[in-house]
Amino acid sequence: MGLSRVGAIDGQRRVGAIDCGTNSIRLLIADLVDGKLRDVHREMRVVRLGQGVDATGQFAPDALARTESALADYVALMAEHSVTAVRMVATSAARDAGNRDEFFAMTARLLGKVVPGSVAEVITGTEEAELSFRGAVGELDPAAGPFVVVDLGGGSTELVLGETAVQASFSVDIGCVRLTERCLHSDPPTPDQVEQARLVARDGLAEALAVVPVDGARTWVGVAGTMTTLSALAQRMTEYDPEAIHLSRIGFDDLLGVCERLIGMTKAERLALGPMHAGRADVIGGGAIIVEELAAVLSDRAGIGELVVSEHDILDGIALSIA
Repeated sequence: MGLSRVGAIDGQRRVGAIDCGTNSIRLLIADLVDGKLRDVHREMRVVRLGQGVDATGQFAPDALARTESALADYVALMAEHSVTAVRMVATSAARDAGNRDEFFAMTARLLGKVVPGSVAEVITGTEEAELSFRGAVGELDPAAGPFVVVDLGGGSTELVLGETAVQASFSVDIGCVRLTERCLHSDPPTPDQVEQARLVARDGLAEALAVVPVDGARTWVGVAGTMTTLSALAQRMTEYDPEAIHLSRIGFDDLLGVCERLIGMTKAERLALGPMHAGRADVIGGGAIIVEELAAVLSDRAGIGELVVSEHDILDGIALSIA
């Protein structure tokens, strides 16, 4: 999916940001001026780079091929839009894969066509959390803080607490792809598999919650594809509408109802839902379980009763970080 607008304004710097995660690779081309972003093009493709990494410790050849194909198209778009600076960040899967040198050689070859010497970089969970926070809260009223930002990805979930700056953060190796591969093997998953997934999610989140004191948080902000899809479904959309999703507020009754339905569905039933991306249908049940566990904690500890969903996230943070 993508949104494009051609034509830069004189005096603005055009940058390209790429977020390569466990499940998807995303591109943002934007004009950067006075610390603000003006979108030129956004695009997301599900490439499942992290396919099997949790079990094998290696990138699968077909996953690398899918990622290379998408990145080649992104490089062509950045050249077309006259990007002058680029930053590509690789997150959870690239931290864990034993054959990551193959991945980085491929990305360096392609990115060098846009800006010579450009390479993808693996960032720590802490930096991932900071970039996500910066992108997620930029349009929110600081008076609604402290914010707890949750970036629920394919391989990891970042919890970040802060107001105008990050106060505490933690990245846990629990995401929708990892949880599905570890626990949810049937279609639909069995009750025992769902319960096992809940325990795995609960244990992983407990580690994060020991570091990130969410008790004082006032607003929960969710970013990334699981969160945005849950918002679309809670709003009963027939097709994905990013403008209506951005900064939407979903009460816990609606949120948990959507999560529970998704967990019990087959992949085919999820695919029939209008806003559902085909590359997310088999793993969003795992994401929904993580969201349910987070909602229970935030309701109990902080009295929070709704989720604010932002379309702006680590991708925007990457673009804003380009020096």
